[in-house]
Parts: sequence; structure tokens; C-alpha cells
Amino acid sequence: MSQHLEEDFDEEEVDLYEHHRILVDKGQSPIRIDKFLTEKIAHATRNKVQQAIDSGRILVHGNPIKSNYRIKAGDDIRVYLEKPPRDTEVIPENIPLDIIYEDKDLLVVNKPAGMVVHPAHGNWTGTLVNALVYHFQHLPELSGNVGRPGLVHRIDKDTSGILVIAKTEETMAPLAAQFFHHTIQRTYLALVWGEPEANSGTIIGHVGRSAQDRKIMDVFPEGNQGKHAVTHWKVIRRLRYVTLVECTLETGRTHQIRAHFKYLGFPLFNDAAYGGNKIRKGTQFSAYKNFVQTCFEKLPRQALHAKSLGFIHPISKENLYFEVPLPTDFDSVLQAWEKYVQTI
Repeated sequence: MSQHLEEDFDEEEVDLYEHHRILVDKGQSPIRIDKFLTEKIAHATRNKVQQAIDSGRILVHGNPIKSNYRIKAGDDIRVYLEKPPRDTEVIPENIPLDIIYEDKDLLVVNKPAGMVVHPAHGNWTGTLVNALVYHFQHLPELSGNVGRPGLVHRIDKDTSGILVIAKTEETMAPLAAQFFHHTIQRTYLALVWGEPEANSGTIIGHVGRSAQDRKIMDVFPEGNQGKHAVTHWKVIRRLRYVTLVECTLETGRTHQIRAHFKYLGFPLFNDAAYGGNKIRKGTQFSAYKNFVQTCFEKLPRQALHAKSLGFIHPISKENLYFEVPLPTDFDSVLQAWEKYVQTI
């Protein structure tokens, strides 16, 4: 079952790591990129480079290219792989944890927005896992997830909210199994652009990596790509040009909520990766534009919060349920929209 658990471990964060960045010299002749990289990168073969290009893991100025692309002076070439470019040693760091529940078997934490869950390229320190290994020794690891002690799920860096951490081997596998079998109760709050006509609904659509940008996800409604994904949602508050919705996850795919709502035409507020960092609904008045920009500054991330988590304690078999309030940045933007709506 460990292989399947590893697949379902994908919660809200894409596992692509930048391994190489090459800035092409001014004097470089315009040769094919596959030939150029084969010569530049140790142990690279032409076939491996072409496969990486075809899968969208080699970008020039942030855009996918073809194997016959001819490099030019000043080209910014980046090569991404699915495994981190260093060992799995985790450095303990004395970072405070917001623990909302703890016993000898597990703990539940409230992760702030901006904190990466586990070490990866560009974020080897300052993560939740760095904090965990400082405060707790001998945390277990899921098979296939070396370097992620205690983790049975995760949320994305700029998503705030609740996570459960396994403290023992006896706890880890049963907790992971609950995520795998989708028996965990999870709700999120999201502020989305626009106003859905219905007050509730269910989004069903396979979620998989975008062919155009491998760092984000697309929805494939026909189900011939990606993984099966189901998001149930209901309206909590309508705020004229934006809507607060509560989402209940039936599956836990990478960027599931963000990709599903973009697919519906209601991207999350200030979600730069999915087009929510532009004004999607509203007026052309400068006062309105200034108001939205102020809200972007108050909430400099996607408006997504992991509100609650319910599961069966693996040892005591007790039904546990935890809920954390909206963080200040998200709450302040909600209050700002409520005041704005009252003035129009």
C-alpha cells in the first residue's frame, strides 16, 4: 500500500525542483538546445534531454520549448526534475509551532501562510519539517517520502491552516490510510472571483500537470489525463464581485481547489498561478481598482485556508475534529469587502 499512499500524498504542492539554471553567453552560437544541454550537463544524454523537453521540464525564459529550439545569447534555461538536487538530511531549527492538539501519538498544528511544509529546492530551511525535527525526535517517515518525517499530508506554502502530524510508526500508517481511502473530513475556505449562480455544487474533473506550465495543474473533464478529483462546495457569503465558499475535499490532489475553481471560471482571489491576481469582476472605476489593489496587498497570496480536519485516532479509535479560525490577512480582506459592498 505504500506506493499508493505516496501517490495520494499529493495535497497542495507540486514536486518539481530546479536542478540547473544556465544563462547563455553572448558569444554562444545558435545550436539546438538538446545538443547544447547534453554538452553542458554532466551525465546527460541526448535522449534524456529530449524526454525532459517533451515533458515540459526544460524551460527557456519560463516557457516550454521543443528539442529543435536553437538557443540564443541571453537565454535563461532552467531544468526541472521531480527529485530534489541534494540529500534528504533535515536540519533541526528552533521555529515556533502553533500546536492546537497533542498526545503521545500525534499532534495537530496550525500552519501559517508563507511556511513551506517540507524542505525542497529553494526552501531547505525554515519549513514546518525543520521545526518538527527540532521539537520532536525520532519522527517516523512514510515509505517513499524520505526527508518528510511526521507528514501524512501537506498543504501548499501560501495556504494557511490545519495539519495532522504522526509521532510514531504505529500512528503513521493508519493515518496515511485514512487519507488514501478519503475517510478524512477536510474543509477549506476560499475567496473566489465572481458569484456562482448556485449556492452549492460538486466539481468533478481529473487534475494533472499542465502541458504549458508544469508548475500548475489543469482539469481534464474527460478523465483521460491526471487523477480523479472531486470537490464539494457551498456559498458562505456573497460579496458582489467575490464569493466566500467552503470546500469539502473528497480527494486530495495537487492544487485541487485552485485548479477546479479556475476551471469553473472563478479563480481564487490573488492566486497568481491561476490568474486570480488580476481584477476578474467589477467596475472600471479607479476607486474600485485601488480598493482591489489594497486587498491584494493585505492578502499577498491565494485566498485559501485549511479550516478543519476530522479523523479517527489510530490508537484510541476516538473521532477527533479540529477547526482553526481564519488568519488575520484573510479575515481583514473579508471585512474590507463587506464594507465596500455596503457602500455601492
